[in-house]
Amino acid sequence: MKKISKIILLAVLLFSSGRTFSQLADYNTHLLKHLNPRPTSFQYKYSACWGYTAPNGREYAIIGCQPGTSFVDITDSSNIHEVGFVSGTSSEWREMKVYSHYAYIVSEASSSGVQIVDLQYLPDSVHFVKKFVAPGHSSTHSISQSGPYLYLNGANSSFVGSGGIAVLDLSVDPETPVLKGKWTSKYVHDCRVLNDTIWASNIYTGQTSIIDARNKSTLSTVRTWNSYPQSTISTHNCAITSDRKYILTTNEMDNPVGKLFIYNISDLNNITYVRDWAPTNLTTTIVHNVEIYGNYAVIAHYTSGIRIVDISNPLLPVEVAWYDTYKRDNTTDYVGCWGVFMFPSGKIIGSDTDSGLYVVKTNFTITGTGNQTVNSVPVKYSLSQNYPNPFNPNTNINFSIPVNSFINLSVFNLAGQKVAELVNDRRDAGNYEIAFDGSRYGLSSSTYFYRLQGEGFSETKRMILLK
Repeated sequence: MKKISKIILLAVLLFSSGRTFSQLADYNTHLLKHLNPRPTSFQYKYSACWGYTAPNGREYAIIGCQPGTSFVDITDSSNIHEVGFVSGTSSEWREMKVYSHYAYIVSEASSSGVQIVDLQYLPDSVHFVKKFVAPGHSSTHSISQSGPYLYLNGANSSFVGSGGIAVLDLSVDPETPVLKGKWTSKYVHDCRVLNDTIWASNIYTGQTSIIDARNKSTLSTVRTWNSYPQSTISTHNCAITSDRKYILTTNEMDNPVGKLFIYNISDLNNITYVRDWAPTNLTTTIVHNVEIYGNYAVIAHYTSGIRIVDISNPLLPVEVAWYDTYKRDNTTDYVGCWGVFMFPSGKIIGSDTDSGLYVVKTNFTITGTGNQTVNSVPVKYSLSQNYPNPFNPNTNINFSIPVNSFINLSVFNLAGQKVAELVNDRRDAGNYEIAFDGSRYGLSSSTYFYRLQGEGFSETKRMILLK
């Protein structure tokens, strides 16, 4: 009875203090690693995060912090560690996106431009290429990417007028972007680009602008609509379902508390409000960023952490898992989980402003993820036939491993000589797809063999390079 009385007393004290604490324990998730790679004394230590999956299947988290950008190898859950760091001008806002094997990093620091980092040397190191500064460009609030194009959002006004969007073309040389067109009608806090259409979040007007970007040199407005009609400020970022029928917008504000909004966008001339969403039993935390992976929305929800929502029926979203990165409270402060990203392995990362990188995984298999293939746990080792086969010069090799183990995937010629080593490290249990480029190893037309070796397992298959 004394123990129960103490618990009741504690609950009364917490309630009377005016601070709202986590309503439930972390649900349907487990923590793989919490890493604070660059602790600083600033109020906001960390900002955005993103991910990179290398051609050999290794997975890397990228997280921005006040002094720069940290690169973390998360491939082996038993050995998650920082593998590189690139310094930058001090900034509370740092964002990044990846194209090919390059990371592009922006910040709101004056004259920060776009940092370009080559990731092809991982896991050994990252290579800082240079800082690219387009004429008139100085700083950027956020960055988006679609195909070989970068979209700089909320850049300095002398560069994009009211802080709209500038497009950089990477198609000729990813290390030397080419400035294309600009859209300067409204301030853009963030944007989503799909099928050459830009969905721009105009946070200072509570609107979303739809922009035709088929001609990258001349961006034109399709229409603008009130994605948060109750206020002139709010719409922060957005994500679109895989069937292109619904858009999810985040509303970053503290009064009223910002929620996730869902709209039907099947008819661009008649965009209709569907409903809003907030975390289970929470009414005091602010939504920040949303990413969609097939039937799931992964949401950075400031003081309530990483939230995972089943949106297979957007009319009835169901929260299925969460991990609270900010267990201190659930207030309307703009602190806590800033960004989220999910990898093909099913690992989810979240960046927490105060404490750094969190790597988590759900206690169930996430399926139905469209272009994002999320691993289930296989029951045995297996090696699949490469595809296409014959190939010239690129092909893909799939394999599965049932437990965290050291594996080797190598390619041999007809004489039995090893001509390529594609994987030689420890991996988590899961399904993997490895891209193999025969030209990288100078291979000629011939028959080759590829072999997977694991703990007590070995299998070899044949493939044909035909030029």
